[in-house]
Amino acid sequence: MMTNLFSVFDPSTTLFNLSLNWLSSLIGFLFIPFLFWMIPSRYQMLWMKIILTLHNEFKLLLGNKFKGLTILFISLFTMIIFNNFLGLYPYIFTSTSHMTLTLSLALPLWFSFMLFGWINHTQHMFAHLVPQGTPGLLMPFMVCIETISNMIRPGTLAIRLTANMIAGHLLMTLLGNTGVSMNLYMINLLILAQLALLTLESAVSIIQSYVFTVLSVLYSSETN
Repeated sequence: MMTNLFSVFDPSTTLFNLSLNWLSSLIGFLFIPFLFWMIPSRYQMLWMKIILTLHNEFKLLLGNKFKGLTILFISLFTMIIFNNFLGLYPYIFTSTSHMTLTLSLALPLWFSFMLFGWINHTQHMFAHLVPQGTPGLLMPFMVCIETISNMIRPGTLAIRLTANMIAGHLLMTLLGNTGVSMNLYMINLLILAQLALLTLESAVSIIQSYVFTVLSVLYSSETN
């Protein structure tokens, strides 16, 4: 019996006090063998097209100073989108709906960007604290505001992904639990609503993984 509605997202499957739910993130590796086929499959051609598009876009945002860094962000995008999509399948734990995973992705990225920027481009990082054209009287306040907005970036990245993944799953769970007390006609409407929500969640899975990655790219581009 659930103590509250959000308990459906709790990691509860354990073995020797080890949570097995997080193994759902490894299911994405089952898709990798398709990439080693001798003859390119349609799956491989589609995925290579997506990777090439992301590479060109990230390279445009990063410039020429960070060569090869697009591989990191494409890998990040791949990991998030696999976990988002796998969470749409029944009885598979959605790891990206937990702050444990999302904050573990956002915090090291942000910290490494800040460390690189303050060590190698200290003057440039100080200039970012005061926007161009700010009156002298407002400069101390702008430094405080910019510092706070910079400090909360990893939290906003993690919360944005977690909240969007939880919201759709929670709505689908709520509608699914009401199906027991419905008549035949209402169940048909419920199935149509669930299919529409599933389509929406598929789009959200793609959009949120893209937003998370693009924001990480933009944060890194500010440090050079």
